[in-house]
Amino acid sequence: MSIIKQDRLITSAKYSLAFLWIFTGLTSTFISPDIGYEILSNAKVTGSLADTAVYAGGMLDIILGLWLMTSFKTKLCCIVQVTVIALYTLLLTLVDASFWLHPFGPITKNIPIIVLIAYVYTSDATRVSTIATKSTTTKNLN
Repeated sequence: MSIIKQDRLITSAKYSLAFLWIFTGLTSTFISPDIGYEILSNAKVTGSLADTAVYAGGMLDIILGLWLMTSFKTKLCCIVQVTVIALYTLLLTLVDASFWLHPFGPITKNIPIIVLIAYVYTSDATRVSTIATKSTTTKNLN
């Protein structure tokens, strides 16, 4: 695959993940926070703690999406994303393990999402290495 095509694919992967994070954050915070409250209520989490969990989780999702779009410290962003997904998965599993069998797959979709994040992580490292190599080669030619 040419470097240009690979760069486009990496960019598409980043923006796809960013869209997912931002959309999820906006939805869970502003459009359907009642779903989050219901899940938390099943775990006996209510009141201000539930408010904090719903809004902090939504804002965290939005921040992750925006961060990914900046391409600033992409590898660290990928590590944070996987950590957040793992925590969300663990918490949701503890609250209601039936989500693993949900027909829309709110937890099982995390597996391909983590694979895409891993692709962005490894591609970013390769991309930086390629740019550094080209820069060194260009300097040596001059």
